[in-house]
Amino acid sequence: MVFPTNDRSGHSALAALTRNRILPNIYDLAAFSLLAAIAVLAFHGAAGMRSPLEGLATAPVALDPILLPEYALRTTLRMFAAIIASLIFTFVVATLAAKSRRAEMIIIPALDILQSVPVLGFLTFTVTFFMGLFPGSQLGAECAAIFAIFTSQAWNMAFSFYQSLRTVPRDLDEVSRGFGLSSWQRFWRLEAPFAAPGLVWNTMMSMSGGWFFVVASEAITVGDTTVQLPGLGSWLALAIKEQDFAAVAWAVLAMAIVIGLYDQLLFRPIVAWADKFRFEQTAGQQKPRSWVYGLIRRTHLLKYLSGPFAWLWNRLLLVRLSQRRRAAPAPAPGRGAQAATRAIDYAWLGLVVAIGAWSAWTAVSYVGQSLSLSDVWDPLGRGFVTLLRVILLIAVASLIWVPLGVWIGLRPAVAERVQPIAQFLAAFPANVLFPFAVVAIVATGANPDIWLSPLMVLGTQWYILFNVIAGASAFPTDLREVSAVYQLRSWTWWRRVMLPGIFPYYVTGALTASGGSWNASIVAEVVSWGDTKLEAYGLGSYIAKATEAGDFPRVVLGIAVMSLFVTLFNRTLWRPLYVFAERRLRLD
Repeated sequence: MVFPTNDRSGHSALAALTRNRILPNIYDLAAFSLLAAIAVLAFHGAAGMRSPLEGLATAPVALDPILLPEYALRTTLRMFAAIIASLIFTFVVATLAAKSRRAEMIIIPALDILQSVPVLGFLTFTVTFFMGLFPGSQLGAECAAIFAIFTSQAWNMAFSFYQSLRTVPRDLDEVSRGFGLSSWQRFWRLEAPFAAPGLVWNTMMSMSGGWFFVVASEAITVGDTTVQLPGLGSWLALAIKEQDFAAVAWAVLAMAIVIGLYDQLLFRPIVAWADKFRFEQTAGQQKPRSWVYGLIRRTHLLKYLSGPFAWLWNRLLLVRLSQRRRAAPAPAPGRGAQAATRAIDYAWLGLVVAIGAWSAWTAVSYVGQSLSLSDVWDPLGRGFVTLLRVILLIAVASLIWVPLGVWIGLRPAVAERVQPIAQFLAAFPANVLFPFAVVAIVATGANPDIWLSPLMVLGTQWYILFNVIAGASAFPTDLREVSAVYQLRSWTWWRRVMLPGIFPYYVTGALTASGGSWNASIVAEVVSWGDTKLEAYGLGSYIAKATEAGDFPRVVLGIAVMSLFVTLFNRTLWRPLYVFAERRLRLD
């Protein structure tokens, strides 16, 4: 223990040193300038979202490059509002599914169904609701657009966090329990940090995936209701309608600038910060870097002002929300307790089945009012065609991106350079390629049923790449060193080391890519350029046409069929692979 001396000169030197660590430096000036600029932009954009609704009619979306910065700001705010809501949803719902077996029985099938419901399906039934909450204000339409973007982001993040919580190494969990940590403390000290690298990469992927549906979210057309919110999505929709290639190029340039800015200012610092949560037993050789993260670490005043928040957070981590674990193991439950547990499980399962049956009966009753049994065969046949497209495209994307994702993930320096490029490619809306696809198919006389299919996977293949990069980045260095010592090469290295290591991440990526491909079929199976419209036979085109016509019974029927296909496919393939990864391929 060190005691202070009575030397006044020593106290003066200590006080001077303390003042020097508090007084702002050049890094504080840069950091506060960045924060001030972001705050001003956020307040300006938020004020625009609360404008009167009639302003959309008096000042409609126009293809004027001067308006692009304002449109880009509004779109970015919607994206970040949706990603914040997705993070809250992920921490609550995914954690509940991972911790409670009974909650998992409801949440995981519900997530399977919800990720299969297309964005247009949510918009069809939520636009009127949100606009009714804020009559006469743009805020209602803004909430509808944010909710639609949320539905394209949340499921991927929830599945990633759920998978990470279920594959926490058992030895670390036993150590945390041995130290007497409560459930609250184990979550924030072990489980959330272990899941952080994968969640960060999936958050970036979800952010980019939201761009894929930004056109449908901002240029809303449901029956007689048409709303065009100021944003890059509405700009793209108008440019495609007017066949303006220059306007499309301006939108792509603005999108690239926005993605580059939030990659540098937000995601790259988070990746550098989250690297310390990698599961390692040896020191990592390469670490991701970020100039913003380095700038913040060199500040004096900013770190001093954030000190109270850090102290409060550390105190919250010490709170015990459950009783300390007893030293002696709890006695095994008797037969009566086991029978009671089984009875509760059966009752809970019966309740879940009853709720599902009631929901299905409600949908059938609504559809049966205007449609007959013969109308069901058309969406079923279209569903099988779309299913074949999804299976083929996921297989091709896996063969391409798994090896490339491993190569990138094992090299942090390469990942640092590839990250913004991958985000831009993942965010690249398929709508931008519609003009080229339509012109090429019409000029060559190609079959739209075949050549429109690749548009489905353009925005969803990146789920596989980002998850594989996350898995390879989180792969322990000591296991890589052991494989090098034993000179494992070629197929043996892939089969014994890398594929088992990244498999849980790949399953998450492939599952969400599969659901995203079904979602993308809505915009990829019906494409247009001006007055020229091409359609591929499939369930996506069925739902898109029904939504445009305001035929709500057929919209419900199409969504129900799509949910049925996705749920059966997930339960037949992806869920067993999830269980296999959880039991056999966890890092223990």
